[in-house]
Amino acid sequence: VPHLEALEIIKASTDNMVVADAIEAIHSSIREGEGIAQPMGQSMIFDDMIVNMVDVGEQTGELDKMLLRIADRYEVEVDRTVTMAVKAVEILLILTLTGVVGVIVFALIQPMATLMEGLGRGR
Repeated sequence: VPHLEALEIIKASTDNMVVADAIEAIHSSIREGEGIAQPMGQSMIFDDMIVNMVDVGEQTGELDKMLLRIADRYEVEVDRTVTMAVKAVEILLILTLTGVVGVIVFALIQPMATLMEGLGRGR
């Protein structure tokens, strides 16, 4: 898919107006024969590392390889973030279940302790 068409697809698929404006600026820059990195940097929504990698990709003529590297980096980051979130949810579930079981055990033992105490006084 050509760059301009890909940018149009991205812009049409996003509901975020800030991202849509940034994509439009990049689209206009390419249409005018300029680079991608400058409008990306001006938009302030892309990391500096991404902007620098895109700039290097443009200068070396290997933008496609740089974009694939960026995609790979973010895929690893998303996987790591999802793994950490799942572990955090697991811990919260364990703590919640521990609390529920503790309340149930207390609710069972407390009446028995009261009964035993009452029986002990009866002697």
